[in-house]
Amino acid sequence: MSIGLIETDMTLDSSDLRPDRAPVFTPGDEVSASTSGPRRFFSILFVEPKLDSGAASVPVPDYFHDLNLDQIVAGATAGMQEYDLDRIFHERLGTSDAIDYRHEVMRDLEDERILGCVNKFASTMRRVRRRLEQSTKLYFNLQKQRWFLHAAETYCTAVCDLGDGLSSLDPRSRGLRALREYVTGYARSESFTTLHNEIKRIESELGAIRYSLRIKDAGFKLRKYAGERDYGAEVADTFRKFQQGEVKSYLASFADAPDMNHIEAQALEFVALLHPEEFSRLARFVAEHRDFADPILTSFDREVHFYIGYLNYIAPLKKAGLRFCYPRIATSDKEIDCAGGFDLALAAKLTAQKATTVCNDFYLRGPERIIIVSGPNQGGKTTFARMFGQLHHLASIGCPVPGSSARLFLFDSMFSHFEREEDIRNLHGKLQDDLFRIHGILEKSTARSVIVLNEIFNSTTLKDAVFLARKVIERIDGLDCLCVCVTFLDELASLSERTVSMLSTVVPDDPATRTFRVVRRPADGKSYAISIAEKYRLTYQQIKDRLSDEGLPSI
Repeated sequence: MSIGLIETDMTLDSSDLRPDRAPVFTPGDEVSASTSGPRRFFSILFVEPKLDSGAASVPVPDYFHDLNLDQIVAGATAGMQEYDLDRIFHERLGTSDAIDYRHEVMRDLEDERILGCVNKFASTMRRVRRRLEQSTKLYFNLQKQRWFLHAAETYCTAVCDLGDGLSSLDPRSRGLRALREYVTGYARSESFTTLHNEIKRIESELGAIRYSLRIKDAGFKLRKYAGERDYGAEVADTFRKFQQGEVKSYLASFADAPDMNHIEAQALEFVALLHPEEFSRLARFVAEHRDFADPILTSFDREVHFYIGYLNYIAPLKKAGLRFCYPRIATSDKEIDCAGGFDLALAAKLTAQKATTVCNDFYLRGPERIIIVSGPNQGGKTTFARMFGQLHHLASIGCPVPGSSARLFLFDSMFSHFEREEDIRNLHGKLQDDLFRIHGILEKSTARSVIVLNEIFNSTTLKDAVFLARKVIERIDGLDCLCVCVTFLDELASLSERTVSMLSTVVPDDPATRTFRVVRRPADGKSYAISIAEKYRLTYQQIKDRLSDEGLPSI
């Protein structure tokens, strides 16, 4: 019988040993260590070192919920909670070069061969963590040590496979090229080769141990293997010649649980006492290599899932025919544009339902800074505003954005104002709450900010709404920042040369039907209330007819 142990001349009886006599070791669950080798690569996310990378969490930006960016992050990180990716999606980059760095990596990972190599490494590293975690949960210490050795062995396999895989490929990004050099140097370093060779030696020694187990009555005896014949194999060979075709197997199956029962553990203790040198080497290995994994590679394993998660999230949309692009980043001027853009969160839902996503374009040239979106209700105005904000945030974190082409501004801060339910606890009216929120936005905004306003001042009279909205837009105009304002106030569309009017459109022959296209067009002042009322039989005459039909007094 063999369980990966070496032979011995000693004979032990089960009554001679107790479980608490086994060597004690409890491996830690921390996986980090410094190693020798090239250090030019330090992050697949950042072009410059970040001293606080991976430390404190990054707060969720205030505009995330309004723009449905929280839905996008939830979809992109689904099933990847162990990597703590949210903070990466929250944290904007400060330079166009930092954004280009991520664009390069993302383009490389669109190559199935490179993505397959990275996915293989990530999958193997996941097994390393599972085995380390399992080693902390097991009860018997010798088994804990063996699981730890399994984890270290799997880690070495992951490193070697990643190095071999990247060496056979030709990534173009600075990030993956530096990673390839780092992994190649690390795999050849003295620290790693020593670790790998020691694992192989211990595995070989444990794998060569063989023993005999004799069970009698309520006890058993364990002794070295003395060349006894394998009668089970001989019996199988004897009867194999009588087999005709496929026959039913009557072999019993045993549960393959990760933990051992007390009899198995006691047998293992016997073997360990019979072979103290081999098991001492195992114990020393565990004690000396508690932190065997390189921190740069464990960090890479986490960070690369930012790219994997986002690419997986947009893959069904691309398959459905929607287009994504790597935006050009404007840092000095504010001339921006997007062709074929769409609300990514909404598109993900519509694609899952096999429904069509409507794409829209926009651009700002010269002094233009503010887009005023008006038109009928339920025509896609709010979706357009969300798209505008989403595009700028996704561009600021180095992701491909919805659209066939785009040029977007690298902003310093983004603010949003969407309608919220009145909070009766603060004893303020809805208008007062709106004024407080907008005042806070204007106080914090700069010339490099992006502001997204949706249906402001709906809770007051038309006259007051026009007066207040004009003041807000004039203040934004004076700041020279980028803004999208969704409003029912057509008067705002022509305040200055900085404002641009865009209109949500309807089917010409059926004003009640929305196209969800938002086009650059002067506000026409038309009201579509009558068409909506007719569609739902709510005009004066229709209500009067319905009351008459039901025998009720007419109006």
